[in-house]
Amino acid sequence: MSTLIANGVAHHVQELGPTDALPVVMTHGLVIGSLASWYFTVGPALARTRRVRMYDLRGHGRSARMPSGYDTQTLATDLDALTRDLPAFDLVGHSWGALVALRFALAHPERVRRLVVVEAPIPPASAVELASFLSAKPETILEALPESLKTAVASGRRQAQRLVDSVVYLVRDTTLLADIRAEPDPDVSKLASPTLCLYGDASSCLAGGKQLATSAPHAKLVVLSGGHYLHLDARAEMTEKILEHLGD
Repeated sequence: MSTLIANGVAHHVQELGPTDALPVVMTHGLVIGSLASWYFTVGPALARTRRVRMYDLRGHGRSARMPSGYDTQTLATDLDALTRDLPAFDLVGHSWGALVALRFALAHPERVRRLVVVEAPIPPASAVELASFLSAKPETILEALPESLKTAVASGRRQAQRLVDSVVYLVRDTTLLADIRAEPDPDVSKLASPTLCLYGDASSCLAGGKQLATSAPHAKLVVLSGGHYLHLDARAEMTEKILEHLGD
C-alpha cells in the first residue's frame, strides 16, 4: 500500500504487475466503490502482462475524506496528478469513474492510449437519478444493492458498519450529491482514444452506452449479461473483452 498526494489530498494507491510493463489505470464508482472493485476482480488478470495502478477516489476507501471535489473535472485533475510519472497509458473506469476517465481522455488525448468505459451513467441515463438514489437512507441504499455486491463489500458486521459510515459521510457531509446534479454532459464527439463501451443487458445505463458508442468516433459497444456491477456479474467475460481491446 502507498499514499500519494494529489491536489493536496492523500490518495490510497495500489499497484499490481511488472513495473516495466505497459500501464493500465483503473477508476471506480462513487459511494459504494473503492479500488477493491478492481483489485479483487479484473485487476489481477490484467496484471499478468500489465502494470496496473488503482486508487481510491477522494473521500472513498482509505483516501482522505474531503468535503468537496466530487465532480468529474476535479476528480480528473486528481487522476492527472496521480499519473504524472506514467507515459501514455490505458484507462479503465466504472460508473462515475468511467465519467472521470472520459473527462480525462477528452482533456488529455495524448496520454490515453486506449479507453474502456464500463457502465458510465450518460444520457439518456441521468446523473440526477443517481443523486436521487444516493439521497435515500444509507440502509435503503445498501438494501437496494444486488446480493453479489452486498456480499463483496459487507461480508462482516464491522465491514458493513464502515460502509454505512462512509455512505453517511459522503451523502450528508460533502458536496457529492450537488456535484452529481451539476455535472454537465460530456461531449464525446471529440473523443480520440479507441474506446470500448461495456454495459449490462439488465442495466438502466444501457441506452446511454448505445448513445456513447454512436457518438464517439472510435467507440464500440459490447453488451454483457448482467447489471451495473459487471465486474461481479460477468467478471470472466468482462476481463476477456478488456484484454482483447487493450491488446499488447
